[in-house]
Amino acid sequence: METALSSLATILPLAADDSSFHAPSLADFFPPAVLFEGTPFEINRVMIVRFIATAALIIVMTVVAKRAKLVPGRGQVVIEMVMNFARKGIADEILGEKLGKKYAPVITTILFSIFFLNITGVVPFLNIAGTSVIGLPLIFALWVFALYLIDAVRSLGVGGFLKGQLFPPGVPKFVYIVLTPVEFLQVFLLRPATLTIRLFANMMAGHLLLALCFSATSFLFFHAAGGLKPLGVVTLAGGFAFYLLEVFVAALQAYVFAILTAVYLQMALEPEH
Repeated sequence: METALSSLATILPLAADDSSFHAPSLADFFPPAVLFEGTPFEINRVMIVRFIATAALIIVMTVVAKRAKLVPGRGQVVIEMVMNFARKGIADEILGEKLGKKYAPVITTILFSIFFLNITGVVPFLNIAGTSVIGLPLIFALWVFALYLIDAVRSLGVGGFLKGQLFPPGVPKFVYIVLTPVEFLQVFLLRPATLTIRLFANMMAGHLLLALCFSATSFLFFHAAGGLKPLGVVTLAGGFAFYLLEVFVAALQAYVFAILTAVYLQMALEPEH
């Protein structure tokens, strides 16, 4: 399907005039400023989407908390299931009961926040994930990096932390010549980099696929020559399939980020394991 859509993206502009087909591009992720242009507080469409996602998360959690009952309704059941999964299925499972209890609020916050910011990519009239521009995924990744770095140093001391991370036990000493620089890059660069790139790249790619499918559908149905119009059914079906896939990816990437947060915390706080 992706190969067919790539071919379609090449063919369609040749069959259209400039006013009828607009292929998605990186410009979608850098829209013009709405307020405070040229300042550090510049607000554009992507920022507005982030504000909406954040407000939606706060409202949902506040309403559920205020209406919480001993016999929960469907909304409360869903929220409690996700929170229980974050605590037991991620935090306790990876970090153990003691550390899991401590870090469950962080992991739960990450899980819910990233999901709400991801899902805006399939919400009508928003149509772009708040995490599809690298700035926000980078902030989440740096938060996790600072969290495991600071807490590990507090728990193990600077020397204990560096020894556990850069000089794994049970390795011949001469191997450290190669292993220690690799471990240094992994701990201080690759962990935050992989968290950032995995999240934003998946959400960016999803937006481009959906935009291509539905732009192509609109062009084929309303602007293309008669012989090309039936292809609109193909692009519409592809768009619907990718829409469902993006809902899944929004949840999956939130889960992956949360579980990697727990894994990195465990690796930093309990390096002997």
